[in-house]
Amino acid sequence: MNNKIWFITGISSGLGKALAEVVIENGDFVIGTFRNQIQADVFNNQHKDDAFALTLDITILNEIEKAHKQIIQKFGKIDVLVNNAGFGIAGAIEETSIEEVRSVFEANFFGTLQLTQAFLPNFRKQKSGHIIQISSHGGFKAFPGFGIYNASKFALEGFSEALAQELNPIGIKLTIVEPGPFRTNFAGSSFKQAHKIIEDYNQTAGVFRDRMKHVDGKQEGDPVKAARAIIDITEIENPPLRLPLGKIAVNTLTAKLESVSNDLNNFRAIAENAVF
Repeated sequence: MNNKIWFITGISSGLGKALAEVVIENGDFVIGTFRNQIQADVFNNQHKDDAFALTLDITILNEIEKAHKQIIQKFGKIDVLVNNAGFGIAGAIEETSIEEVRSVFEANFFGTLQLTQAFLPNFRKQKSGHIIQISSHGGFKAFPGFGIYNASKFALEGFSEALAQELNPIGIKLTIVEPGPFRTNFAGSSFKQAHKIIEDYNQTAGVFRDRMKHVDGKQEGDPVKAARAIIDITEIENPPLRLPLGKIAVNTLTAKLESVSNDLNNFRAIAENAVF
């Protein structure tokens, strides 16, 4: 098989589904994951020669280990790993229970970390490969009412930024993709909300919660164009560490950079004086 082999988690809908479809159209081979066996079977019947689906819950370590072993035994290697599976949650920090926080981190951080670690020995053996971490513009800048999701993606970006530097001398690439709002089901059926609501946060977290309800189906982002952008960066010699997608994402990153720059410049003297 001369074409690239992609392993993409969470291809049942949204960006993962769009990416899988465009990768197949591009002539590469897709290994994709579903959480439902029936969906995986339907996909396999539709794509007998250009793709392969398996079931995987990335929050269960044994399933990650099983999927990794199955993929390597069947295909020998992968060229591009796309960690796409995960979900969002709305709620003020005080409103969100520890159990709800843990569920978000199990998917968005620990599951992604463990899956990445599982394939790193194979990438090192190949001395090649590209890891695509699907983060969010909310993995770079936090929003009231979205703090736990922000925290999970900040954590993802933290280890990924370090990992990119560790892998660079070996010839392995890593890119953090930071989409803004895209017209997927992220704000729909796959979006969760903290069970508890505190009235004092109605003007902050409550506003965000209501906005998410009304934005579904009206987002600016085109998942197919996002998929093509991701494919494009896997075909260049020096891909970016971060790839924001969408006008809102560009504005979000710009606002965060300006905010940090203002704090640094305005309080530089205080910062620099805190030394021996």
